[in-house]
Amino acid sequence: MRHPPRSFVLVGAAAAALVATAVSPVLTASGAVPPCAVTYGVTNQWDTGFQASVTITNNQAPLSGWSLGFDFTGGQRVTQGWNARWSQSGAAVTAANESWNGTLGTGASVTLGFLGTLPNGQAGSNPAPAAFRLNGTTCNVDGEPTPTPTVTPTVTPTVTPTVTPTMTDPPDPGERPPALRVSGNRLVDGTGATRRLLGVNRSGGEFMCVQGRGIFDGPVDDAAVGAIAGWNANTVRIPLNEECWLGLSNIDPAYGGTAYVDAVRALVARVKARGMTPVLEMHWSYGQYTGNSAGCSDVHASCQKPMPDAQYAPAFWTSVARTFAGDQTVVLDLFNEPYPDRATSTADQAWACWRDGGTCPGIGYEVAGMQDLVDAIRATGATNVILVGGLAYSNDLSRWLAYRPTDPTGNLAAAWHVYNFNTCSNESCWDSTLAPVAAQVPLVAGEIGENTCAHGFVDRVMQWFDARGLSYLGWTWNTWDCSSGPSLISAYDGTPTSYGIGLRDHLRAVAG
Repeated sequence: MRHPPRSFVLVGAAAAALVATAVSPVLTASGAVPPCAVTYGVTNQWDTGFQASVTITNNQAPLSGWSLGFDFTGGQRVTQGWNARWSQSGAAVTAANESWNGTLGTGASVTLGFLGTLPNGQAGSNPAPAAFRLNGTTCNVDGEPTPTPTVTPTVTPTVTPTVTPTMTDPPDPGERPPALRVSGNRLVDGTGATRRLLGVNRSGGEFMCVQGRGIFDGPVDDAAVGAIAGWNANTVRIPLNEECWLGLSNIDPAYGGTAYVDAVRALVARVKARGMTPVLEMHWSYGQYTGNSAGCSDVHASCQKPMPDAQYAPAFWTSVARTFAGDQTVVLDLFNEPYPDRATSTADQAWACWRDGGTCPGIGYEVAGMQDLVDAIRATGATNVILVGGLAYSNDLSRWLAYRPTDPTGNLAAAWHVYNFNTCSNESCWDSTLAPVAAQVPLVAGEIGENTCAHGFVDRVMQWFDARGLSYLGWTWNTWDCSSGPSLISAYDGTPTSYGIGLRDHLRAVAG
């Protein structure tokens, strides 16, 4: 999907596969209700950083604006946060309200969070702040004057969080998604049972980092991922940015390279812990293209390009494949929406460019073809299922079978995208072009959607795919205006838009 313009504030990034707990200072004065209470918890921790959640409860008169202050004592640094405007000077951290959550009535609470780094990768050395101040008032202690200066708050015995294995209460292994492979025209698990991929896209990882605004657009903590599972989704497609994964020089190090890879790994772990299949997809890539239907003139990975570039795309997939080596629960989607047909003059040229890459007519950079990317993945020894989209922004599969790449493992599936404004957006086209492909290989509609804020079109798509036992993923699990782009939710707790209601209710009905 080509993204609508956005000007959202910086929001949350993912954390990683280790979990820690830290508790705020306990009440220690006369037992009276404190003017404000703060609960601080490290929800996840990994070698170089951590994610924390902070809940503020106001017990004073209603506030029309708030600012929370606290000090780190272990050299931690806040790199990005959500539900507040975060800043740090030395050890002092400040979280000020956003325009939409500044009102805090008596007894009301607000929860915020942030992603932080640890000094020199000192995993386990992450002491919790000893005190919190809301608009200058110390929280978690009696607001009445104390009779002597010797009465001081006592903190919980262990402020250094204890690192525990992945997730607080690891789900039963039976709840984990299955390792997948291709069998004929089906995706199957280790027992040979068919696995349809039914779920959503979680956009953000393709654009936030390259725009210098974070890693993910909105929270991707366990609660947010759990909300996706609450729709009875069994799959989450995660768009990625080639330059951010590789940590190229134009990307802020806080959002690229190791930080980005760790965040993606953490999100994958959360998706799997909820029993859902993660699909990792290269959405935006390097290469300057200013021809027909160009999304931008930038050489960097800041928009959809007609084809992957030969300079970095194979390296991206080599690295991704090695990162998830041996994990066949992860599906790999080669390239979001190829459109070499907009640059070339003939269909033969377009399909040849799509498969073989090289010097393609109308495209000014060296292209990595789909065969190049399959080869890069398989050279690592990875046997993951690979999805390959066609032409016309993955809406055209008319010659996919004739030009499909060679895969020595046989674990290749076709990817297809459809919106109500695409050319192939009716049952007649689906019968003539999709059905022959679906008869030979697994077919996954990696993106389905409509720009009407309704769901009549996607209802038709799902009905056609259900009748044939095929897979589909809705675009997108983000809180954007559904009139400017297909957005499934209005809040990350899973509250659906009028468009999202169609997918949510359908997933629940199919799973039920």
